[in-house]
Amino acid sequence: MSNSIKFDLHTHHHRCGHAIGTIEDYVKQAIEYGLNFIGISDHSPYFYSEEDHLYPTISMAKSEFVPYINEVLHLKEKYQDKIHVLLGMESDFFPDHIDAYKDQYILHPFDYIIGSVHYVQDLNIFKKGRWDGLASQEQIKVKEEYYDLIQKSAKSGVFQILGHIDAMKGFYPAFSDIETDVIEKTLKIIGQEDIAIEINTSGKTKDCGGWYPADDILERALFYNVKVTFGSDSHKPERIGDEFEQVQKRLKEIGFTEWAYFVQKKRIMTSL
Repeated sequence: MSNSIKFDLHTHHHRCGHAIGTIEDYVKQAIEYGLNFIGISDHSPYFYSEEDHLYPTISMAKSEFVPYINEVLHLKEKYQDKIHVLLGMESDFFPDHIDAYKDQYILHPFDYIIGSVHYVQDLNIFKKGRWDGLASQEQIKVKEEYYDLIQKSAKSGVFQILGHIDAMKGFYPAFSDIETDVIEKTLKIIGQEDIAIEINTSGKTKDCGGWYPADDILERALFYNVKVTFGSDSHKPERIGDEFEQVQKRLKEIGFTEWAYFVQKKRIMTSL
């Protein structure tokens, strides 16, 4: 176990308005925890908005985008003898605005971009009460729209990783029991598009407990040859690498033999 490469590709910091600590705090903590790679991937600005800082408690301002990149690149150099610092971003996916996001990302030396669907029918997936009063057919429609967006994000050509692909269960655990074959279709598309999905251990901080995605989804992901990676989705430095070894063990039990990290948009597979 100790010989394996340890990494965490999904971390946030104070710019997004709902995480604590500076980027350097996360880098130092990752060094202390013995990670080989630490990915910085804060929430993307709302590039489609006329406003500089549309939702200050959700994401960084547009004017912070370049300072964010410069800071990560500075820390990459500063700590290069101790750890590999990777420049990432967790990007919202809005099909109507994907070009506005793509145009920004192409200008900078990102190691990877995580594509995450956070909005379905213009409502945040974590909004408490969004399921209240929905009949079963309406619930199925919401779930299928969610996965339709994930399919579109996989086909967009913008992302190397898809974030927390069943996170809609976060504050509504019954989401997992809504019956539809849309997840099967989605995993097949993700496999064809050759994009990685993350095992994201932040589900434990929500009502659903556990990880994103659930084991049954990971079993089907293996069937469709979907590559996997790891992200704690840490919003405080102490959570970096949270349950890395447990995820590693579970993936082996499911049948995976390797997982991925990314450098300059190139996927590097490493043994579990």
